[in-house]
Amino acid sequence: MFKNAVTIIDLIILTKFVIMNCIIYASKSNCSILEEFVRKSSSLSLVGTFCDSVSMMAQLSKKQDIDLIFIDIEAPEIDVFSFINSISYKPNIIIVSSDDKDALKAFEFNIVDYLLKPVTYSRFCRAVDKAIRYYVNKEVSNSDTNEIFIKKGASLVKLKIKEIIYIEALENYVTLNTKSEKFTIHFTMKALESQLPSEIFIRVHRSFIVNITSIKNIKDNSVDLVIGKDLLNIPIGNSFRDPLLNRIKIMAR
Repeated sequence: MFKNAVTIIDLIILTKFVIMNCIIYASKSNCSILEEFVRKSSSLSLVGTFCDSVSMMAQLSKKQDIDLIFIDIEAPEIDVFSFINSISYKPNIIIVSSDDKDALKAFEFNIVDYLLKPVTYSRFCRAVDKAIRYYVNKEVSNSDTNEIFIKKGASLVKLKIKEIIYIEALENYVTLNTKSEKFTIHFTMKALESQLPSEIFIRVHRSFIVNITSIKNIKDNSVDLVIGKDLLNIPIGNSFRDPLLNRIKIMAR
């Protein structure tokens, strides 16, 4: 297992690529500014805006992948705290209010942030950044320790460590190669090697780390890795050959 699976991709890097589905619940007069701010944010995807609680609850009941809810505490037809208690799953919640009289109570319900009107865009962004950090931490903590999250486009993809066949260094980047996909992350080979489970991976070259279970043949200066129905030949560096052979001997005892 990773000594610290989260460190494979720094959480600061992860937050740059998160897109959270969100909804807005507010009075008609207050919806527009929140909609404008949400559309400006590359980290948010607006699923819907609601001015009545029935429509919002209907949306939540049919689509439980809402990651963030903006709620105007003064919107009609809703008791915010009863609502938070009633939903079966727990999205991140940011409350908007014209005063701070409910702020302490709100944080007892584990909301992400409490925004005072008039809400500025900079304050809105700070609240969203906080929500993203909550979201990423939750996703990582819910993952198996034998799994990591890898950036792919604008999404985070869960990858089982044992599915990594080999890792190749490319200047300041490394590629994690599975049977069917390749993931590129900004990480040094040395730092990555220190985090990989040594019972699964071994470095065979300054530019290559391989999954031991994928080794088919060991030749004088290379190894053949099984990738599906194919073999991939990877070079063995001179200084890495003896540790590899010693490791194989240990495994064969």
